[in-house]
Amino acid sequence: MLLAKPTETGARRTPLYRRAGFLRAISPVALLLVWQIGSTSGWIPAKKLPAPSAVFDAGLETYRSGQLGEALLVSGQRALYGFVLGAVLALALGVLAGLSRIGEYAVDPPLQMIRTIPLFGLIPLFIIWFGIGEEPKIFLIALGVFFPLYLNTYSGIRQLDPKLLELSDALHLGLAERLRLLILPGALPQILVGARQSLGIAWLSLIVAEQINASAGLGFVVNNAREFLRTDIVVFGLVIYSLLGLLTDSIVRVLERRALRWRPPALR
Repeated sequence: MLLAKPTETGARRTPLYRRAGFLRAISPVALLLVWQIGSTSGWIPAKKLPAPSAVFDAGLETYRSGQLGEALLVSGQRALYGFVLGAVLALALGVLAGLSRIGEYAVDPPLQMIRTIPLFGLIPLFIIWFGIGEEPKIFLIALGVFFPLYLNTYSGIRQLDPKLLELSDALHLGLAERLRLLILPGALPQILVGARQSLGIAWLSLIVAEQINASAGLGFVVNNAREFLRTDIVVFGLVIYSLLGLLTDSIVRVLERRALRWRPPALR
C-alpha cells in the first residue's frame, strides 16, 4: 500500500499540458478559433456559415425558448431505442453466426446481402411498411447500428484462440458458461470497437431519420430553422448532434478502459 501512494500522487500531479483531455481539446479549440477569425474577417460569408459566437447566441435562444430540452429528450429516446434494438439483434446473431456452422451458412449470407443495400435508400420502403410515425425512425437507427456491431462480434468470435475452446471442452463447460467466461470476454475488444462505430452511425441515422415527418426532436428544430433561413440554428443543431456523438463515444472509451484493464497500457 505504501508503494501505491506515490504513484497515485504522481498521477494527480501530471501537468495539464500532458493530460489526455487537454491534448484532445487542442485541435477542436484551434478549429473554432480559425472559424471565428474567418467569419469576423469576412472570409467566411455569414449567410453560408455563421460565426461560432452567432451559433452560440442561437443556441442560447433555443435553450431559453424551451425547445432544446424537449428536443434532446425526444431525440435521445429515439437514439436509445434504436441502439438497444440494433445492438441486441447484432450480438445475438453475431454469436450465432460465429459459434455454429449452421449460423454461419444460414444467417451470415443474407445479412451480407442486406448490408450492401444503402441504408438511407430504404427510407421510402420503411415509410410504406411502418408509416410516418416513430417506428420507421427507430428501425432505421437500429439497422444502422446493427451491422458494425454484428461484423465485429462475428469477427471477434472467429478470431478467438482455439486453445480457449479446447479449454472449455476440457472443463466440460456448458454453452452459457462458455459464453460468459471465455467467448464474450475474448471477443470483447472487437465488440467494443463495434459499439463505438455503431454509436456513431446511430447519431448519423438519427439525423436522417428525423427528416421523416418529425414533429419533435432535434431534426424538427433544424428543419423548422431551415424554413426560416436560420442558418445559425441549423448549425447549432448539427453541433449538438456531434457533441452527443462525442459524449457517447467517450462513455464507451471509459468502459473499454475499465473492461480491458488486463491488456498492456499501449493497447487499451
